[in-house]
Amino acid sequence: MTNRLFVPSLKDTFLESFRIGAAVHEGLLNDRKEFITEHFNSLTAENSMKFENLQPAEGEFDFTAGDRIVQFAKENGMSVRGHTLIWHAQTPEWVFYEDAEKKNLASKELLKARMAAHINTVVAHYQDSILCWDVVNEAIEDKGSTRLRHSLWSEIMGEEFIDYAFRLAHEANPAAQLFYNDYNESSPSKSAKIFETISGLLEREVPVHGVGLQAHWNVNAPSLDDIKRAIEKYASLGLRLHITEMDVSVFDFEDKNSSLLKPTEALLELQAERYEAFFKIFKSYRAHIDSVTFWGVDDAYTWLDNFPVHSRKNWPFLFDTESMPKPAYWRVIKTIEE
Repeated sequence: MTNRLFVPSLKDTFLESFRIGAAVHEGLLNDRKEFITEHFNSLTAENSMKFENLQPAEGEFDFTAGDRIVQFAKENGMSVRGHTLIWHAQTPEWVFYEDAEKKNLASKELLKARMAAHINTVVAHYQDSILCWDVVNEAIEDKGSTRLRHSLWSEIMGEEFIDYAFRLAHEANPAAQLFYNDYNESSPSKSAKIFETISGLLEREVPVHGVGLQAHWNVNAPSLDDIKRAIEKYASLGLRLHITEMDVSVFDFEDKNSSLLKPTEALLELQAERYEAFFKIFKSYRAHIDSVTFWGVDDAYTWLDNFPVHSRKNWPFLFDTESMPKPAYWRVIKTIEE
C-alpha cells in the first residue's frame, strides 16, 4: 500500500492554477476528514443545498446539513460553491401548485413569489459563506432542435425563469459569483444551445458571471477537441469557467455491462490517459478556469454506482475505495510539471 506521506496534495499541486474541489455530504466530512482537508480547498454540497432539502415545505427552511458543510469549510480554510438554487429536479411539488391538492398549477405570479422567497432566504443565509452559486442548473434540452428543457419552471414562467433567478441572486448578494451549470456541456449541439442562452442573458444585462461545465465524462467521450471548442466558446463571452462535477466513468453511458467486479488494468490505464489529457486542457486554459471540482472524493462512494445500470459499481475518481491514489492520480500530478 502506498504511504500517504509520499502522496502530494492535489490542492497544493494546483495552487497556482485553480482550486481543487469535491462534492461532499455530512458523512464524508466525518469519515474522510483528513483526506478531504489534505487534497481539496473547495467544497460543494452534493445534495443538502438543493431546494427539496432546504425548503421541503413552504416557508419551512432547514439549513442544518448545509451549515455543517460551510462550517467545515471555514474551519479548514476552504471556499464553498453553492449548489443549486433552481433546478427542475429535487424541487418539491408544492412549489409548482396552487395548493396541497395539486389540482392546478401555480400562476406565474405565485411561482415568481415562491422563487423570490427561496432565493432571497437561502442566499441571504449564506451571505458571507459562499463564493459562488450554481443559480440555474440543467435548463437546456439535450436532444433535437429544442433549446429550453421542458420543466414546470419553463411551462409556467417561460425562459424568464432563468433571468429572474439570476437577478434575484444578484440582488440578494451582489458579491457572489453566479453560474449557469449543465452536463453534456461539450457536445457541439448542446454547447451551441448553452452559448445561445447565455448570450441572450448577457444581451438582456442579466448578471451571469460564469459557466459550470459538469464534466461527467468517461473513458471514451467526449472528444478532446469538443472539450476545447466548448471551453473557447464559453470563454469568448468573457465569463469565468468552473469544472463543477467531474468524474470519469470507466463505462460508456450506453454500456450496460454489470459483471465487472473491479476495474481492469487496461481500464485504469485508459482512465489515467483521459484524466491526464483533461488536466492538460484545464491547465492550458487556466486563464479562464478558476476551479476543478470532483463529484465525490474517492471510489468508495459515487452517484455513478447504480446509474445508469442498477447494481453496478463504478470507479470514476483519482483515488480508489481506500482513498489511495490510482494511476490517474499520478498522471494528473505529472501535468503540473509539463
